[in-house]
Amino acid sequence: MLDVKDKEKVELEDISRKKEELIRVAQTKGLNSKETLQCSRELDHLLNIYQSLL
Repeated sequence: MLDVKDKEKVELEDISRKKEELIRVAQTKGLNSKETLQCSRELDHLLNIYQSLL
């Protein structure tokens, strides 16, 4: 996960890449896999950081 100091570095491109990764992982590993859930949490974290910057 990203640290608080990484807030300034979060961009829409990061979010887009993580979203694409989540879709790939979910398609290959399944929706309930540990990898998919971890990737989903990471995407949520990026979105929360981004929203806090708005």
